[in-house]
Amino acid sequence: MGRRHSSAVRQAAMAKQRSKTLAEATTRAADIAIPRTSLERIRRFDPRTFLAQAGLGRTIIDLKKRQIVFSQGDAAEAIFYIQRGKIKLTVISKGGKEATIALLGEGNFLGEECIAGSQRRRMATAVAITESTVLKIDRKEMVRTLHEQHALSDIFVSYLLARNTRVQEDLVDQLFNSSEKRLARTLLLLAQIGKKGEPETVIPKISQEVLAEMVGTTRARVNFFMNRFRKLGFIQYNGKLLVHRSLLSVVLHD
Repeated sequence: MGRRHSSAVRQAAMAKQRSKTLAEATTRAADIAIPRTSLERIRRFDPRTFLAQAGLGRTIIDLKKRQIVFSQGDAAEAIFYIQRGKIKLTVISKGGKEATIALLGEGNFLGEECIAGSQRRRMATAVAITESTVLKIDRKEMVRTLHEQHALSDIFVSYLLARNTRVQEDLVDQLFNSSEKRLARTLLLLAQIGKKGEPETVIPKISQEVLAEMVGTTRARVNFFMNRFRKLGFIQYNGKLLVHRSLLSVVLHD
């Protein structure tokens, strides 16, 4: 009986010690700070504010005309959001030939390929063709926010899908349409014809060389068609280039 009693006492003491140790370990684990965005912060998140203001991993940069945002071959470590102005994307071949592949404006993202992680170098050069303001967002901060904030990820995915559709349309346009139709479509896109609101004025003093690079033709052909569009009343020159909805007739005409 005495041995049984002593054994029971030892087992009870050991169980009490294990409970005490477990409680201490639980307390220590609870004291470890795990970085995580609170539910309240997630609910209060406004993507418009995020894209409009500087903050953690975000810097607002004012650009002068012709200032380079990034160059082809640079390390791709950040994504940019255009708050105002126009940015030109160009690529240069090994032979030194330059081509304009896109003109981006307010509300567009720039350098978004870095988010995938597989593209570590810039595939194009981005240059401001008007005075512009961009929000530079570090890649890690953008990835973290996209994971945590569905409101921003919805906007970003919608933008990527729209860009992908635009690329496909550009390819079809290049393969099947005449240079006159391609120029008309480019001008309509630059003027945002078909979007809500009044048509905006196209980039001031946009060069015919840039238009020729975008359309895939010569400057002489661009000059010929621009003069024709002006005589027909489709466009106006007044220090700036104004595009009218009537230019749609060129694109729609078979």
